[in-house]
Amino acid sequence: MTSPRDAAASDILPDLIAAALKAGADAAEAVTSERASLSIGVRNGALEDVEREESRDLGLRVFIGKRQATVSASDLSDKTRARLVERAVAMARLAPEDPWAGLAPQDRLAKGPFIDLDLYDPTERSAAELEAAAAAAEAAALSVEGVAKSEGGHAAASSSRWRLVTSHGFDGAYQGSAFSLGVGVIAEKDGAMERGGEHRAVRHLSDLPSAEAIGAFAGKRAVERTGPRKIASTTAPVIFENRIATQVLSPLLGAISGASIARGTSFLKEHLNQPVLPRGVNLIDDPFRPRGLGSTPFDDEGVAVWKQSIVEDGVLTTWLMNSASAAQLGLASTGHASRGLAGPPGVSTHNLHLEPGEQDLNGLMGAAGTGLLITSMFGPSLNGNTGDWSAGVSGFWFENGQRAYPVSEVTVAGNLKDLWARLVPGADLEFRGGFNSPSLLFDAVAIAGK
Repeated sequence: MTSPRDAAASDILPDLIAAALKAGADAAEAVTSERASLSIGVRNGALEDVEREESRDLGLRVFIGKRQATVSASDLSDKTRARLVERAVAMARLAPEDPWAGLAPQDRLAKGPFIDLDLYDPTERSAAELEAAAAAAEAAALSVEGVAKSEGGHAAASSSRWRLVTSHGFDGAYQGSAFSLGVGVIAEKDGAMERGGEHRAVRHLSDLPSAEAIGAFAGKRAVERTGPRKIASTTAPVIFENRIATQVLSPLLGAISGASIARGTSFLKEHLNQPVLPRGVNLIDDPFRPRGLGSTPFDDEGVAVWKQSIVEDGVLTTWLMNSASAAQLGLASTGHASRGLAGPPGVSTHNLHLEPGEQDLNGLMGAAGTGLLITSMFGPSLNGNTGDWSAGVSGFWFENGQRAYPVSEVTVAGNLKDLWARLVPGADLEFRGGFNSPSLLFDAVAIAGK
């Protein structure tokens, strides 16, 4: 892995903005995304694939009145940048008017110097080191009794740098790194096979669990799932394990996005400042968590970000808004603009987590007595207007607070507003990604089985 070329062509973005204004744009913003990565895959101890990437891409958004256009390129030559400006301005002149289009309000912009969030680890991992880590994880998984086959081990290291410059004075950049390791295996029992795996990604290499721990966990997961039974349709308590619990919470984020609210298509459109989770439950978005995979010193429009409670004491406190959706709703941006190189910004959270409760997973099962522990989910379906939701799941049936046997080919369903109002968070919160949750217990959930 090599670090991005931080100092190369440092004047590209200010020059691009100046050229866009000279060509007839009223306002403009430009971004560069630099990335270097190396990924190694092994299967059965042998090298299977190697992927190396070094890229530097450019995006430009221009405004003419209330018309806007975006263009992007990976060729940063003078000739290409000139064509990029020419094309963007020409496209903007032909674009339909958008009454909400424009740069973020100047008084909402983040002010430097920006906080150091410890997102970048300069440690380099060679191809040989990555291959060795992937092979070690795979070997540990294959050594678990009952594991029959490998689906491969993968290790990767990357670094990236993002810079945003606007015509109304914002200029900000930050860099980050990522180190990941994962393995997938298949366990076999009585001729039936079940998959299991584990994958971890961190900002700093020192925070990555050992290859042996990752492999052993992957093998254990696969073996635990062998010999699943089908269960009869019923209504019973359901627990979503912490590794997948965010999947039952994530529809909340789409339902409170400013665009959904402005369109009137959200099942939570009447719930601002109303309870959506039980009392005492908090959903926190913290862009400043050191080494967080979603941490950032500013959003993708340059707007200041801050730690905020999206849900506080069970009450929904805000929509998630970029500048356009905020203007449409007559409100202010919440610092959640998210964009790529092309296209106008959408919205996303930063480091989101549901605060933990008091009981660990065993405690939740003990409190529930008998029910379904869900450890994997697929094919979720949501009616965005009503909140009706269902998903295919597998996991374990538990009785008297103890796991009894694995189950598969099960569907759970309900209305999310009703389900969320009854959730009980566990104590087993782990920070594994940009959205994290403890295990979640719901009483009396509809379960469709055989």
